[in-house]
Amino acid sequence: MPLVNSKKMLEDARKGGYAIGAFNAENMEMVKAIIAAAEELKAPVMIQTTSSTIKYACAATYAGIVKAEAERASVPVCLHLDHGNSYELAVECIEKGYTSVMMDGSKEVFEKNVEVTKKVVDYAHERNIPVEAELGKVGGKEDELEVKDDIYTDVDEAVAFVEQTGVDSLAIAIGTAHGFYKGTPVLDKERLSDIAKVVSIPLVLHGASGISDEEVKDCVRRGISKVNFATELRQAFTDACKKLNAEAPDTFDPKAFGKVGMAAVTELVKNRIVVCGCAGKAE
Repeated sequence: MPLVNSKKMLEDARKGGYAIGAFNAENMEMVKAIIAAAEELKAPVMIQTTSSTIKYACAATYAGIVKAEAERASVPVCLHLDHGNSYELAVECIEKGYTSVMMDGSKEVFEKNVEVTKKVVDYAHERNIPVEAELGKVGGKEDELEVKDDIYTDVDEAVAFVEQTGVDSLAIAIGTAHGFYKGTPVLDKERLSDIAKVVSIPLVLHGASGISDEEVKDCVRRGISKVNFATELRQAFTDACKKLNAEAPDTFDPKAFGKVGMAAVTELVKNRIVVCGCAGKAE
């Protein structure tokens, strides 16, 4: 089916008490693997690219790949810009066919974050494209994004931010981090519950790679409607390729590496879809 935007997908998840799995893809093989997992489990799915991934190729390339694969699928697929770092990049992605964008102004002071997010919202909403934003800072490192200190999302600021920007979903900081964790993460889930009580839009959990299944499930129960997975997909793909190279060092066909990488990513995504509770939720 044609690409869909994330508006109804995330609202249905919020009302239904489950979360949409949002998976970062770096190449065609990962796109195909993610959609294959969603097809098998009859789950709506979001495929994401970061600004760094887009720099590696370009927005038009990824939009073309995902659009082509989505049209062959029977489940809803949304293409989302993850951690968009400028108004200009958000506009480019929308023009090239992305059906959802994130404007991450979380490094800015509150007022500047509101300003740049509102600018993206105004442009996107005129074109029926939903916008995700971030308030507070999710620590860790992902691509070119690096935050050394966690600053948890303030409950009152979350209310004001949503009112002033008109965003469609909000990524909140409760102690998660991008990349893999060096220690055991301690999540402020009570803060999540408090924000969910006063903010009437879907909430997003970033930095889920490395968090236990039970922790993710609890966050979903408390109000998370979208969960991002990135680092562990990259590792699964790369580890599968390394394993093939070790077992069959004479392998030279890139398709052989692509096939084992796809298989590994598909199995991981299936697990994460089940954890998020969105299996069987495709319409």
